Amino acid sequence: MATLGHTFPFYTGHKPIFPMDTTLAVIIAIFLTALVTFIIILPGIRGKMRLFWLLRVVTSLFIGAVILAVNFSSEWFVGQVSTNTSYKAFSSEWIRADVGLQVGLGGVNITLTGTPVQQLNETINYNEEFTWRLGENYAEEYAKGLEKGLPDPVLYLAEKFTPNSPCGLHGQYRLAGHYTSAMLWVAFLCWLLANVMLSMPVLVYGGHMLLATGIFQMLGLLFFSTATSLTPSCPLRLGTASLHTHHGPAFWITLTTGLLCVLLGLAMAVAHRIHPQRLKAFFNQSTGEDPALEWNPEEGGLLSPRYRSTAESPEPQDIPLSEASSEACCKEKHPTEPDCAL
Repeated sequence: MATLGHTFPFYTGHKPIFPMDTTLAVIIAIFLTALVTFIIILPGIRGKMRLFWLLRVVTSLFIGAVILAVNFSSEWFVGQVSTNTSYKAFSSEWIRADVGLQVGLGGVNITLTGTPVQQLNETINYNEEFTWRLGENYAEEYAKGLEKGLPDPVLYLAEKFTPNSPCGLHGQYRLAGHYTSAMLWVAFLCWLLANVMLSMPVLVYGGHMLLATGIFQMLGLLFFSTATSLTPSCPLRLGTASLHTHHGPAFWITLTTGLLCVLLGLAMAVAHRIHPQRLKAFFNQSTGEDPALEWNPEEGGLLSPRYRSTAESPEPQDIPLSEASSEACCKEKHPTEPDCAL
């Protein structure tokens, strides 16, 4: 090994690391593009409705982005520790590194970063993902990690989540991930329906769908918390330290968004009962009792156009017909009658 500069020639180098999950980056880019587009057309809306319209758009896009982002996030259960640990198999070399564990709905993500990064004449900076989504085999991905010769801390943590591990973490977190992901997809569909209904003169039903959005998010959190607490925690010891896990940012931001949706849905239901006219005014809709489907483009209501009531519509006018035209119409309708004069 001395002639090779204390390197390990039989192990392949680790793959380049993108600083952010590509799926999350695409979701954030899409929603930011939509937000910028709405901000560009904001000057076309006149009056105080511009502020109300901006508030509705920002809130709606935030809720939709969070529901999609947390569904693909790997930070539902996280933990990190700094420790002195062995580096690779068949070697007595030890390193000082930060080891991180992120458990998501579709798998686990394990990071290993040396402190400093350059140790043993190589760069110690690993970010490995092992998934259990539908159609993917966690055990096969773990076997590929063994063939690649990943560092010992990465393989140690990945082995704890294999199906044959005595810790039982695979079935525990896999079950939690499947049910929580299903609830979040239902919440996303409710969010879409809420946006459609809030753009129409059925605000109370839009509030109900917004309430359902929050309820399904809370159900997803309940499934995740219940499934992950079925078995006692498995000790994760890395070298001279132990790794302890806790709920991550994705869990707490889902809880916050779910509570926000529930409060907004309840507020809309109460406002519909107490001040329905003010609720319609906030959504830039007509305050008439019997609105006709006539859109007024001058109000700038892109997501919720204003409908003109029958009181604002012009009165029908009686147009008198000439005597000749009246007689011709009478003959067409009653050709057998001799006298059709008015």
